[in-house]
Amino acid sequence: MKVTRVPADFRKISWLAVALLVVLRISIGWHLFYEGMWKLNTRRTATPWTAEGYLKNATGPLRTKFRDMTGDPNDLKWLDFDAMSAKWDAWRDRFVSHYQLSEDQQKRLSALIDGPEGGFSVGLEAPPSGFEFDDAIKAAGAPKDAIKYDAKSKRLIVDGKQHLLPSERAKLVDFVEEAKKKAGGDPASYDKLVTAIEQVATRASKLSFRERLAAMLNGDPERVGIIQKSKKENDEELVVVVGEVKFYKGLIKRYEDNYANAKTKYQWDHLGQQWTELQAKRRSLVGPVQALEKDLMEDADKLLTEEQFALGAAPAAVTEMTHINNRTMWGLAIFGFLLMMGLFTRISALGGAALLSLFYMAMPPWPGVQEIPSIEHNLIVNKVLIEMIALLAVAAMPSGKWFGVDAIVSSLFRRPQERPGK
Repeated sequence: MKVTRVPADFRKISWLAVALLVVLRISIGWHLFYEGMWKLNTRRTATPWTAEGYLKNATGPLRTKFRDMTGDPNDLKWLDFDAMSAKWDAWRDRFVSHYQLSEDQQKRLSALIDGPEGGFSVGLEAPPSGFEFDDAIKAAGAPKDAIKYDAKSKRLIVDGKQHLLPSERAKLVDFVEEAKKKAGGDPASYDKLVTAIEQVATRASKLSFRERLAAMLNGDPERVGIIQKSKKENDEELVVVVGEVKFYKGLIKRYEDNYANAKTKYQWDHLGQQWTELQAKRRSLVGPVQALEKDLMEDADKLLTEEQFALGAAPAAVTEMTHINNRTMWGLAIFGFLLMMGLFTRISALGGAALLSLFYMAMPPWPGVQEIPSIEHNLIVNKVLIEMIALLAVAAMPSGKWFGVDAIVSSLFRRPQERPGK
């Protein structure tokens, strides 16, 4: 039996249907294009768009795959001193290179991060006759050479790495007061020494950013005390305790174990409560470190001249998330533009559908999958899936040839039909 193929004829579709399909294609194209361009434009702002948060909250069978794409799904690197210290060193190199900092600016930037190279100092004409700093340091229980007098520069110096703790400063002052009573001479030189100790200790109490980071993450109680007095965020102390980090890691393990075994609605609901608790703990620990990093960058910006500041922000570190963000933003913008223009319509529609399928699979509204808190309630079908299906429908229709650049391209390469009788 011979089967005759009947060629598709778009004229069998009503003109209204043709017009609506073209409008659908252009509308989806505009939606994707605008979304992509908006995200690209945020790169010029202080808060550039990133898919990191979306991926970290992924659910479904590909949850681990999507979350691991971020490189740090639970923000544990923020709570690792070595990782953060290396991150800041890399940032400093980019900052110096981008703004072409002078030698003086580089020293001041290094002082912000690591403390002043020569330590903290105040002027002092001369210590009391016969006064021994070694005895004073020993009595105060301070590290060796924590404080010394430089006769050449006539300055009292506190080591930039050792500092003076409040308890050490108090004991030093007490030692000087006792020495003044025993000396029985002119007390003015002792009073000047006490004043100098108070002044240099106050300057030395300001930790470098790296020391403040270490105090936060290592839970140094005396160093943390200095931080508590100098900086607050939303009336909460900017302190991260080692035991709290361990507790947070325990919450992560508990959640992952329960996620792997969750099957009933009750278990998923209970898991949602655990997720909320986990995120609250993450914010309480990571937030102070992020605030400290923000303070560092703001203080670094104050070192710049107007000409340097006009160069814009220093480039961010290139990571896997950088590539993911760029592919997402440019994919949305390019596919959207091509759909609006009706150029390579079917390929761009398939490309847009593939991109949307990734969005859908990151948070599929399937039965037996944790439901993400939202004002919407979906089951299997959501707006992303609907738009993806619409793009597949566009790919199945020659809408670019009905109205678009594809019609022009097609006419240029169309073979001329032979007239009957030739």
